[in-house]
Amino acid sequence: MAHRVFLVFVICRLIPTVGLTLQPAELLRLDVQGQLRLDPSDIAPASTDFGGTTRAEPLAVLHPASAGDVATLVRASYLSPRPFPISARGHGHSINGQAGAQHGVVIEMSQDVVLAGVNRARARPEYSSSRDEYYVDVWGGELWINVLKWTLANGGLAPKSWTDYLYLSVGGTLSNAGISGQAFNHGPQISNVHELDVVTGKGELVTCSEEHNTELFHGVLGGLGQFGIITRARIALEPAPQRVRWIRVLYSNFTAFTKDQEHLISLHSAPERQRFDYVEGFVIVDEGLINNWRSSFFSPSNPVKISSFGGANGGVLYCLEMTKNYDDTTAHSIDQDVEALLKMLDFIPASVFTTDLPYVDFLDRVHKAELKLRAKGLWDVPHPWLNLFVPASSIADLDRGVFRGILGNKTSGPILIYPMNKHKWDDRSSAVTPEEDVFYLVAFLRSALDDAGEPSKTLEHLSRDNQQILQFCREAGIETRQYLPHHETQSDWQKHFGHKWDRFLRRKAKFDPKFILGTGQGIFQTSALPYSSVFSS
Repeated sequence: MAHRVFLVFVICRLIPTVGLTLQPAELLRLDVQGQLRLDPSDIAPASTDFGGTTRAEPLAVLHPASAGDVATLVRASYLSPRPFPISARGHGHSINGQAGAQHGVVIEMSQDVVLAGVNRARARPEYSSSRDEYYVDVWGGELWINVLKWTLANGGLAPKSWTDYLYLSVGGTLSNAGISGQAFNHGPQISNVHELDVVTGKGELVTCSEEHNTELFHGVLGGLGQFGIITRARIALEPAPQRVRWIRVLYSNFTAFTKDQEHLISLHSAPERQRFDYVEGFVIVDEGLINNWRSSFFSPSNPVKISSFGGANGGVLYCLEMTKNYDDTTAHSIDQDVEALLKMLDFIPASVFTTDLPYVDFLDRVHKAELKLRAKGLWDVPHPWLNLFVPASSIADLDRGVFRGILGNKTSGPILIYPMNKHKWDDRSSAVTPEEDVFYLVAFLRSALDDAGEPSKTLEHLSRDNQQILQFCREAGIETRQYLPHHETQSDWQKHFGHKWDRFLRRKAKFDPKFILGTGQGIFQTSALPYSSVFSS
């Protein structure tokens, strides 16, 4: 009873601010087993995100004990004459306030705790005879690192497709795409999920898949949280390898670099021994980046220097990194297989660097660097990231105009660049990619250090760089698409979605007609518009 009285108090606090007009008697019937909090200690972390460039302060934070709690809260907003915004927050690793809910409620999905005596028990992996593969059902707020540890401990299995950083929530990455160096082979994470439980903007808890409620299923995948909150996902698994051979090679010639990358991803259907399992690359435009946190592969006692490799193109080097998975049964052939693959490539002679490590250590490599940065106070700083999908036909233009132009020799963070096969993406999803068979992810992952005494590292300077990069792409006619997108106007969002925009509008009207979910994205500017006017335009 005390908990329900507190819940009524919280909701009543919302009434004068956001117009919630539910009656107390109705609130008392809400069967919420989690906790809805107004504590500053809960509000503060839910008001910002990893990007650190925006702030949206909710009035309350829900720590759900079940999917039913999520549905109950969303339904309460939907049935109100004046609905309040609700957002789902995983690990808070968005970069432009996407998980925010100004004057609304943030649902903290990744709380790995027991609330109100209800434990989110993890399901054990199961085998699907129809798909001839294993799968596991996981809570939408579960972190990928926990999924990995659980599936390895229960059958030696692992998800097929990853992100570089594993301390992200399942629902969070599936709402975008979820990409890393395995995407050329397995596709993004949204191509490796078979079923979802979703709470729509109407407060309905719906199970959806390829066979049932397919419109919701494809809409939510890559849907930026606009159509529903993922509370359960069925993830495809495969037997996990034991170890990884991790190789890095360097290039001074950009054409050779991209030609080799595109050749390697073209081998996706080749026998396992005749292809790599992971392909990524990054750009090195100053001495520091070659040994930075993304590049800790190289030994601090023997750092690699750009000057060690003659002929660098304008002071720029390009690093291609690949892995080959193996175990006890294939260890005897790993050297031969890697050597055969490297012979196909045109990298700088004598620039091959290799290391062997356990599979888990490779997947979790970024977290180890995170701990070092946290110890130095360099993790919780603004991250004005810019992630672009670039058609392969235009990638050389980006090299000339951006890597060797706008950026000069200072970047304040790594620049990833690696190709993907479009046919590994399902066009029915809400995710947007360029209209070419091969496209690149170019990720400018910079960190702002306003107190470092270097103007090139300030948030203002890096944000200006981002705008210059986008302006260059527009003037050069490069048809980019943003990953983890951020746009200021609805017309820009319409351009972003292109031919998918009309379908996106229809899905919004069907699954979240009152604009309750995903307001932090800023896709629909509803403050000055009646609900129907957005869809009538």
